[in-house]
Amino acid sequence: MKKHISLISLLVEDYDNAISFYVQKLGFVLLEDTMLSETKRWVRIAPGAATESCLLLAKAVTGEQRAHVGDQTGGRVFLFLNTDDFWRDYHNLVSNGVRIVREPSEESYGTVAVFADLYGNLWDLIEMKN
Repeated sequence: MKKHISLISLLVEDYDNAISFYVQKLGFVLLEDTMLSETKRWVRIAPGAATESCLLLAKAVTGEQRAHVGDQTGGRVFLFLNTDDFWRDYHNLVSNGVRIVREPSEESYGTVAVFADLYGNLWDLIEMKN
């Protein structure tokens, strides 16, 4: 039986601001934006055309949810964005004004840098060694 994680919910303050950041600054693709009610949308985004694992942008509506926007993992790196060309994507992040939290480093497993999304969630940009 084949299984995979298809969606990861990411708490956001505003759907449109989040879509704009991920699409314009990170180069993600908006896969779906469906109105479910007057206040709730089903918004899926993914890096490039990769659809086997997507982010589901989930608008925080309760006080408890709003308190966790940007801190879903207690300050640890939350998501890992693998790339086939680290320096191309790193320079794109920098030129798009994305905040770099930890500068690039060469590790035993590959080249990595940490960046923050618009809410402060930490991401690894990583090119794995073969």
